[in-house]
Amino acid sequence: MHFFYFSTTENFLSTLSTHHPPTPIDVGVMASSLSTKHLLGASSSSDGAARLGFLQSPQVLPWPSLRLPARRSQSRRLEIQVAGSTSGTYFRVPTFGESHDGGVRCVIDGCSPRLPISEANMQVDLDKRKLIKKSRKKEHHLWRKRDSAGSGQKALNLVRTVSRLPNEKEVVYGALDKWIAWETEFPLIAAAKALRILRKGSQWKRIIQVVKWMLSKGQGATMATYDSLLLAFDMDGRVDEAEMLWNMILHAQNRSISKKLFSRMISLYDHHNVPNKVIEVFADMEELGVKPDQDTVRRVARAFEVLGQEDKQRLVRLKYQSKWKYIHFNGERVRVRT
Repeated sequence: MHFFYFSTTENFLSTLSTHHPPTPIDVGVMASSLSTKHLLGASSSSDGAARLGFLQSPQVLPWPSLRLPARRSQSRRLEIQVAGSTSGTYFRVPTFGESHDGGVRCVIDGCSPRLPISEANMQVDLDKRKLIKKSRKKEHHLWRKRDSAGSGQKALNLVRTVSRLPNEKEVVYGALDKWIAWETEFPLIAAAKALRILRKGSQWKRIIQVVKWMLSKGQGATMATYDSLLLAFDMDGRVDEAEMLWNMILHAQNRSISKKLFSRMISLYDHHNVPNKVIEVFADMEELGVKPDQDTVRRVARAFEVLGQEDKQRLVRLKYQSKWKYIHFNGERVRVRT
């Protein structure tokens, strides 16, 4: 800290105007300023100003001398914290080593001497960083509740009920109405399971009865239900009823008929040796842009052959029949040319 001394107040004011704004000046009145002595032997002349070299307007005033300390602006240290391999405040832990080497090593600086530290002390915190797979909370759905409440048992009860009944529509429909009498909603899942059980048991008449009853209630009008009913008609030899159902499906849902349903109907007509109906269904299939599978292509080609239309048979095979087929040979799936 540097101190500047002025003999008069005017000199002080002129100094402020000369040195403003580079250096801030703090004014402090010292206890010795009560004396009338002039510092540095300054008299009423401008000797003091000449000696100091920067004072002007030398005038003698009866004011006490002032001691003015001036502070130099000190440059602050610029500290830049760069991310490195040292961390910690109370304990400094520099790390070294390679992440893909045998391991990363560290030095714990700041510990008390002879403080025992083992891997077990650090393993507790390392275990907290392990990824723990938490089981998701199972959402509650009504259909899951009904399924867990016993839809499988309901399906078995339905199968046992219809299996003991005589082959009469009124009796069967009455038993099925009793089956859903206490249900707040139609047990569609249980009915679908019952149809699968009946299909495995080849109880085609019971399938026809159950599906017709479901459709009369406005339930189960899906492609899977129609497929089960067409298959039951096929196995029970009811070609006329299958044709009536197919015409209804074709007019009601012609844009959403699946390839599986087209194949089911072509297979039904081929099974009962109705080649003209096979070609008719195939024409609807082509019109709707549904690509046939290889079994359907073979059945359609056979129908053209039976009707004596060999040219169309060749066209169908050329357009749709695959040049390759897959067979299993020695436990492997092998592609061979047809």
